Amino acid sequence: MASNEATKKADAARGPNRGAAPLPPQRATPPVRPAPKRVGPAEFLGQVRDEARKVTWPTRKETTVTTMMVFIMVVAASLFFVAVDQVLRFGVGLILGIGA
Repeated sequence: MASNEATKKADAARGPNRGAAPLPPQRATPPVRPAPKRVGPAEFLGQVRDEARKVTWPTRKETTVTTMMVFIMVVAASLFFVAVDQVLRFGVGLILGIGA
C-alpha cells in the first residue's frame, strides 16, 4: 500500500508487526497463603482485648474539641443551605411570577 519509494523503505524498516500493540507483561501470581487458623470464642475475645489495648484513645479534651467543631460545622452548613434555599426560592418566584 506504499505510495512511493520512501514510504516503501520506511515500511520495510518498521518490520512486519506494524501497528500491532505489544502484549502487556504477565503478572506474577501472588503466593498462596495458608488458610487462617480458626480460633474459639474465648481466644477471639482475648485477641480483641489485646488489640483494644494497642489503640491510642483520644483524651477528653481532644474529644470535646472535636465534638464542638462538628457542631460548629453543622450550624455553618445549615445556615449555608438555608441561604441557598432562600435565594433559589426567590429566583424561581421571579421566573414563575408566583408571590409577586
